[in-house]
Parts: sequence; structure tokens; C-alpha cells
Amino acid sequence: MNDKIWIKLMEIGSKLGCHQMPERSFFLKGYQMPICARCVGVIIASIIATIIFFRKKVTYVTCILMSLIMLIDWLLQFFNIKQSTNQRRFITGLIGGFGWTILNLKFFKWLLNKSNVN
Repeated sequence: MNDKIWIKLMEIGSKLGCHQMPERSFFLKGYQMPICARCVGVIIASIIATIIFFRKKVTYVTCILMSLIMLIDWLLQFFNIKQSTNQRRFITGLIGGFGWTILNLKFFKWLLNKSNVN
């Protein structure tokens, strides 16, 4: 990979709000990915959730529980109770990102329906 491309991708990752800590990121061919392992999971899950949202019904309870899984992993790490791994960050990012995205889509759908009321 070209260093200029990698620098540009890192700038984009930073603008997305990722902390980009090397020890919490995956590496590809010696280059740190522009977003951390958890953010990779969240972004992948957001894409999948957006597709599934229009095909399947996912309950609020399921979405909240999925989101809590990521929050719990983050809290355990934040309070130094249990150190997370990049694999666990990625998996909890997938689970939590899916739930959080569905919740957001449900909210936007609700807003849209409210604005269309005559």
C-alpha cells in the first residue's frame, strides 16, 4: 500500500471519531487499519443491519440487549476489570453495532412516519 493512501485513510478514520490506538487495531501487511477493531465490527454490522432492517423485524429488546453487550465489554475494559482483546472488540462491535443501527433506523422510521401524519 502506498504511504500517502494509508495516511489519507488514517485521516478519514480519525474524522469518523475512532481513537485509532495501535494496540486496539488490526494490521494488514504492516499497516494499521484506519479504525480500531471495535469500529470495524460496528461499520460491518451497520451495513448488514441496514439491509436486514427492510427484510426482517428485530425487536427493541433484542436491539437493546445487543447494544448492551458492546457497552459491557467497553465498561469492563474501561474500569480495568477485564482486558479486552481485538477479537472480542470486533465481535462485540458486530453485535452492538447491529443492535444500535437497528435502533437508529427504527427511530428514523418513526420520525418519518410522524412527519407524514396529516
